[in-house]
Amino acid sequence: MNDIKITKIAKSRVSDFDFDNMPPFGHAFTEHMFVADYIDGEWKNFEIKPLQNLSLHPANLTLHYGQTIFEGMKAFFTNDNEPILYRPLDHAKRFNRSAHRMSMPEIPVDLFIDAIKALVKLEINWIPKAVGSALYIRPLMIAMDDVVGVKPSKTYKFIVLTLPSGPYYNRALSLKASMNYVRAVKGGIGEAKTAGNYGASLYPFNLAKEMGYDQLMWLDAKEHKYVQEIGTMNIFFVIGDTVVTPMLDGAVLHGITRNSIITLLKDKGYKVEERLLSIDELMDAYDKGELKEVFGAGTAAIVAKINKLDINGKIMEFDSDSFEIADYAKNYINDVRKGVIEDKYGWIEKI
Repeated sequence: MNDIKITKIAKSRVSDFDFDNMPPFGHAFTEHMFVADYIDGEWKNFEIKPLQNLSLHPANLTLHYGQTIFEGMKAFFTNDNEPILYRPLDHAKRFNRSAHRMSMPEIPVDLFIDAIKALVKLEINWIPKAVGSALYIRPLMIAMDDVVGVKPSKTYKFIVLTLPSGPYYNRALSLKASMNYVRAVKGGIGEAKTAGNYGASLYPFNLAKEMGYDQLMWLDAKEHKYVQEIGTMNIFFVIGDTVVTPMLDGAVLHGITRNSIITLLKDKGYKVEERLLSIDELMDAYDKGELKEVFGAGTAAIVAKINKLDINGKIMEFDSDSFEIADYAKNYINDVRKGVIEDKYGWIEKI
């Protein structure tokens, strides 16, 4: 266990927080944060302290050249009122893959998990208990050098924030395939959870939103033909008796919920394929009545059903209430988290 200095606030305000009427996702924060500094080639100054602003020089390298990464994970209560994390080791590993791609120092896995456990334990009263709610955990790392120069920083700060949150999506979503803009390219930074991927998506996302759609479905950068992922999630399609999801080709995020769903569906006996999936194949399957379900998968939503998909003007609509595989996947993961069924995959870690 890493030695973490803990400085608590004088008086908690959690008793005044209305868990039945929480603000939109990302707007409410708990009272403490974890911080650590990377200086002279090592991580040091491990501390949990009251949530506060950062002091940055205007030349901070992150502000100019985007050397920053993050993760998104959650803490829950089981039905036995035991606080747990979902697949923290996998999140730590993905965080370090992002760090490697962005020329940033890796975080020791034990420090990553110890920091999160210590922070969540301190903020345990902030974990919502309502169905679909959780304590969202946001680990991030930023460059700290005050240098205007295109080169990796020598110093960094690792921070963990926690946010009480309700259900990310409480209804089925509509998607529009992006025919003109792309999220990522092979050889780029699509696999990394870095700010630039998301910043670049905002303009095309707003265009889709103005047209009445909830999210974009990204296509490959070369041919604008093959499905990659949704704006905030990986994506699955049920075609006939097969579940298909785009393969990890360097431009698709290694989704942890994606991996969970693939694992449990295969064990259930479903045929699951990770491969190239073209929009032509999707439209053909829809016309033949073979495209039965479309759903997104991610930490925030677990599973988000899609009831409308627009591909270059061709509108495909789905009765999301009839989805069976999407419901099975979401209910299974929720039941594992709640302790209702056995965690045979070792996904749950107690705090």
